[in-house]
Amino acid sequence: MAVYDVDKLMHEARKLAATYRRATGQALGISNEIATHDVIRLMKLVPAEPGAGGYDAIGTGTREGKYIQIKGRTIFNEAKSGQRIGQIKLEQDWDSVMLILMDEDYEAQAIYEADREAIVAATEEGSEKRAKRGAMSVAKFKAIGTQVWSAEAAAAENVPDEQAS
Repeated sequence: MAVYDVDKLMHEARKLAATYRRATGQALGISNEIATHDVIRLMKLVPAEPGAGGYDAIGTGTREGKYIQIKGRTIFNEAKSGQRIGQIKLEQDWDSVMLILMDEDYEAQAIYEADREAIVAATEEGSEKRAKRGAMSVAKFKAIGTQVWSAEAAAAENVPDEQAS
């Protein structure tokens, strides 16, 4: 049995990363781990085995058996345009990609999902070298994907009935 609860460790990692960025102006390179942990937890996915090529999680429920690649982006400045997500591994085996957007405190704000066909089509229509390598802007991913989770909706679901007026 683990000495530490992973959810508690991630909570502390979020606080540490946010504090580090405020103190130094630099991001601590742990947003991918936080993103993967959060998507798996929030979307009730099964983590992929270490070293699985091309995907980070396996779907359950309506996504049963689907291989899901997870990308994360921490948005420090909403006004800054052209924010990009990490390279999508087009040549590897996966069915969809989930992009989690986090705020400056590394807290999940929204999760978008796009299937392989939509992503491949989007990269083929772009003439840039970046698109051919599987790079994409956050705005483009949101345009081709579907929002599957939001912090606002999750918070509204947890409001007790007597307060939900």
